[in-house]
Amino acid sequence: IQFCGADKKVIALTSCTPNEGKSSVAFNLAASLAESGKSVLLIDADVAKPSIPELLGITPSRGLLDLLSEGGVEIGELLVSTNIEKFNVLNAGGPHPRATELLASDAMARLLNEMANRYSDRVIVFDSPPLLLSNEARVLATQMGQVIVVVEAESTTHSTLMQALATVEQCPVKLLLLNKSRLRGGDSYGSYGAY
Repeated sequence: IQFCGADKKVIALTSCTPNEGKSSVAFNLAASLAESGKSVLLIDADVAKPSIPELLGITPSRGLLDLLSEGGVEIGELLVSTNIEKFNVLNAGGPHPRATELLASDAMARLLNEMANRYSDRVIVFDSPPLLLSNEARVLATQMGQVIVVVEAESTTHSTLMQALATVEQCPVKLLLLNKSRLRGGDSYGSYGAY
């Protein structure tokens, strides 16, 4: 992960299709960064299928979409603390018929700016929807400093990955993360085996 400028502190974790492990990777990345001493805000932006409450064992509550659609709501009122110091979560919030429009709004741009600049060491990790499943993911990617695409080993095809990457072409930093990779019998550290 590269941190070279304020906008690079805003990271979206996404995938090409569902069930590639992006939410688990987003949570683990956020927790690892917080354990290293950084202030981290994990935002569940997979508004159609939020996973972070289940991973944390918490009840889904008001969150991102409520902040964007309701006036007078402060972000601090909606943050959920974790048992890791400096690690907070913002849930997706209730379903909204104009979710894509809200994520592309000026209100979202202002919210991102406020969240990124409130603390100089804060890293914001978005658990974003899969790129080929929703418009929300593509809209979010336009506002991110970095996009990490989680790719499921032995499942995601090259053409699917290329199609997904084309949707985030405008993002300045795109990284790929191979997930669910298994070493085969006889493979050991230092050997790439069949991969």
